[in-house]
Amino acid sequence: MSQKPLFVATHPRACSTAFERVFMTRRETLQTVHEPFGDAYYFGPERLHPRYENDPEARKASGHSDTTFKDVFDAIAKAGAEGKRPFIKDMAQYWIPPNNQPAQIAPSLASYKRGVGTDTPYPFNTQGEEGNPTVVPKDLLAKFQFAFLIRHPKYSVPSYYRCTIPPLDKLTGFYNFRPDEAGYSELRRLFDYLRSVGQVGPNLAGETHGQAATDGEASGVPITLIDADDLLDNPSGIIEAFCKGTGVKYEPDMLKWGDEKHQTYAKEVFAKWPGFHEDALDSDELRARTHKKEPKSDEQLFAEWTEKYGEEGAKVIRDTVAANVADYEYLKQFAIKLPVAN
Repeated sequence: MSQKPLFVATHPRACSTAFERVFMTRRETLQTVHEPFGDAYYFGPERLHPRYENDPEARKASGHSDTTFKDVFDAIAKAGAEGKRPFIKDMAQYWIPPNNQPAQIAPSLASYKRGVGTDTPYPFNTQGEEGNPTVVPKDLLAKFQFAFLIRHPKYSVPSYYRCTIPPLDKLTGFYNFRPDEAGYSELRRLFDYLRSVGQVGPNLAGETHGQAATDGEASGVPITLIDADDLLDNPSGIIEAFCKGTGVKYEPDMLKWGDEKHQTYAKEVFAKWPGFHEDALDSDELRARTHKKEPKSDEQLFAEWTEKYGEEGAKVIRDTVAANVADYEYLKQFAIKLPVAN
């Protein structure tokens, strides 16, 4: 099994930090790198997203106004220098220009240095690679093993919305909700690209014969994709299957982190994105839900959102959810499916 750095690609509010905490308990073999690419995506000279484009003070205050994509990759390489396997959890969208803009390789990752060190956000004065939706060269992507985490947008979108309005916005620094940060389209495009070049698949984790062909050579790395609701219903089963697909040794005590050393470490790691991780910080283990979520109608969900966020907020959430369901359902078909107990 590959011992490449393991990159778990996801979208915002997918229960990914609780998931990440499982692997933070394996500090003797894994080196956690927590959501590093948002620094370059939002704040650096190669920033892709316009959220802070007109707020140079916020970019400077972040401490990452000079952080390039190469800087982040260099930090990941350094994290693996002591023999531990880097475990990176981050948003796929941080590598992909928003709103379906064509991708160009980040200047700091290109073979020449033109533009590096200048404050020149996207679009770059570089070329893209055919079929590659990211700003990362194919040869660099090939140095990583990928896995994927998703959650239905009817849960993730309102959760993200809550982080962009009072009172949480004062903590997060995200003062308005942007539908282009939902992240599903970008995750699907990255997923499809990695399949097309044979970097993942065609087999699914837990299967010996895959269903989907690739355009490139099969890597032998199974598609390891988990749905957050499956994870919450059966944490031990899903984590064990995930570990098998990614070459991480599974141990049942991975799902518990209540002791002081784990909590102190988590506070240090999660300090960089305040306001987004409080639930995961306050937890001490990944417990199975006692009851599966009962499905609610669109009308029931809209009523709940209206009560919490007002009618205008509920409409924005409803429309954003609707815009991302197709991408979620597409990815869901590749999710790990555990055997049904007799």
